[in-house]
Amino acid sequence: METKTIYKKISESKNEFGVLVKDAENPFFKSSYLSLNALLSTIEPVFIEHGLLLLQPIENGKVSTEIISLEDGSKVVSSIEIPQINDPQKLGSAITYFRRYSLQSLLGLQAEDDDANEASKPKKEETAKFWLNKWNKDKTKVLDLYTKVVNSAKEKGKTVSDLREFYKISKEIEKELEKDLK
Repeated sequence: METKTIYKKISESKNEFGVLVKDAENPFFKSSYLSLNALLSTIEPVFIEHGLLLLQPIENGKVSTEIISLEDGSKVVSSIEIPQINDPQKLGSAITYFRRYSLQSLLGLQAEDDDANEASKPKKEETAKFWLNKWNKDKTKVLDLYTKVVNSAKEKGKTVSDLREFYKISKEIEKELEKDLK
């Protein structure tokens, strides 16, 4: 059995994240951003599949992001110092902000750019091949991912037409999606 380095595992994981979509609004700056929850829900399942553990401890006045290989214990770490803030609510916001950005920075990720959104969409054929390969590897994981996509689409009021922007959908799957999205 081949032992993969932590860097190889992270690289393979990054290839599976896809486009990270900004899902939250900042009314003060009238802008959107990728929330920590959305980032974690994208990254953690893929990391688990590749034998990686993500931790974000707060130690010695710093927020750290650690990615650890469960196979050999090797890790990659990024830390950022927490500013002196006395207001607990502002401190909590700063910690969440630092967790999000230290993770994005460590992995070299960025959320979709509104202007570049169209250019960064995967081609429908590439997406279909990706899912077919996944299906052949592990049908249970694909069904779990399908359920997540359907639940997310339901929450956001998306239709099959909306999903067609990102996925090549067969007639059989379209019928299932229409039932599942109701």
